Amino acid sequence: MNLRPTESELEILEILWQTGSANVRQVNEKLEQQGKNVGYTTTLKMMQIMTEKGLLSRTMEGRMHIYTALIQAGTARNALIDRMVDAAFGGSATKLVLQALGNHKATKEELREIRALIDELEKEQKKS
Repeated sequence: MNLRPTESELEILEILWQTGSANVRQVNEKLEQQGKNVGYTTTLKMMQIMTEKGLLSRTMEGRMHIYTALIQAGTARNALIDRMVDAAFGGSATKLVLQALGNHKATKEELREIRALIDELEKEQKKS
């Protein structure tokens, strides 16, 4: 299974993660609501390719094809983050975090969550 969805494929996956399943017309309407100027046939072709790649499953309901995401949101996002860390930050998660924190003013709550994650990761390292 290709866990490297393109940006367009990720947009379709996001819709299916929210809705659970949908037909091409429903996905196309959601894309248009998001300001994407994409035609029905383009959406259909993208979803057919995604099915071939193993990103989506397709079942028949009456005369309609219903599509469902085969990969979980977390799995896809982890693969994208891994690819981004490798490509943009030379494999350094530290550089990614420092860049993100430098570009975005973290709230006190976000900083607490980051500290809690660091504490948890340190506990796991001590165990191994």
